[in-house]
Amino acid sequence: MADQSIRVEKSQSRKAKPDSNNLVFGRNFTDHMFVMDYTEGIGWHDPSIVPYQKLSLEPSSMIFHYGQSVFEGLKAFRTQDGDVQLFRPEKNIQRLNNSNERLVIPPIDEELGLEAIRQLVEIDKDWVPDAEGTSLYIRPFIISTEPYLGVSPSHHYKFIVIMSPVGSYYKEGINPVKIAVEDKYVRTVEGGTGEAKTGGNYAASLKAQEIVEKEGFSQVLWLDGVERKYIEEVGSMNVFFKISGEVVTPMLNGSILAGITRDSVIQLLKHWNVPVSERRVSMQEIYDAHQNGNLEEAFGSGTAAVISPIGELYWEGKHLVINEGKTGELSKKVYDTITGIQYGKLEDPLNWTLKVEKSSVNN
Repeated sequence: MADQSIRVEKSQSRKAKPDSNNLVFGRNFTDHMFVMDYTEGIGWHDPSIVPYQKLSLEPSSMIFHYGQSVFEGLKAFRTQDGDVQLFRPEKNIQRLNNSNERLVIPPIDEELGLEAIRQLVEIDKDWVPDAEGTSLYIRPFIISTEPYLGVSPSHHYKFIVIMSPVGSYYKEGINPVKIAVEDKYVRTVEGGTGEAKTGGNYAASLKAQEIVEKEGFSQVLWLDGVERKYIEEVGSMNVFFKISGEVVTPMLNGSILAGITRDSVIQLLKHWNVPVSERRVSMQEIYDAHQNGNLEEAFGSGTAAVISPIGELYWEGKHLVINEGKTGELSKKVYDTITGIQYGKLEDPLNWTLKVEKSSVNN
């Protein structure tokens, strides 16, 4: 690391902020962004907070050709007291470096990465909306920028953080969704890049998503890419099932992303003494549990929705309606607790939040 002091250049022209009650995900961006460069032989250098602006890259930049990139997603929340806080941001930075390792990208200094996010949010804290259920979405990402068409790891990268105010995921209340079990396409395989948060995984999911949406389903339930029988993720979320009082979720096996919300759900359940296990879960097991009346709830977990209840699964021509298509008691409790902690409405017994306070940056 050549230089760990963050240079700050304030924008001279501020944008008009969108209406907090009519926010569209990922369409409006704050006044500033964080940028840091990597050069082989120097390391990560020149960390800066600058006005939000376009990037200038060579057409031959390796990101456009081989997809060597990683990203993260987290949020800043405005509490009832008007404070701004982050939810487990250190976990996002740690996961970013895990993704870096898989994509052969040099790791970033985790303390610097966290401080960059904290300072950026502090500078643009007026962009954190205060309407019910809204937040400031934070997108850190790294791209390979070397102008070279050879297939190899890049020698140059950019680490960038941009932010966007976003609305409530559930504008009309938390409602269960219908999910189709995918039997043709796969998201990734063990030994692939499934455990990394990289763009290629999401590009690979688009075809199946497009097909099931036309058939009236919200998302797909991904099965493993080898035997096509074990459950992995639901859409771009981790997935949980409550069977006979026990909550089970697919274990991390190298092809499943280690979600921060997933980990939060598991920790909360253990805190409440609710039985929870991480293991292989087959679709046949879920079908049998449904037939026996033991499948009590199912839900996805992720940054955007926090908890997304599953009201129906469609598998091999069979419709499996779960909990009469209603949101389960445990799903609702988990959702209310995590969002309550995020917005400062509930106590934080597991020390998950980080307050964004005034920093001594160079203006």
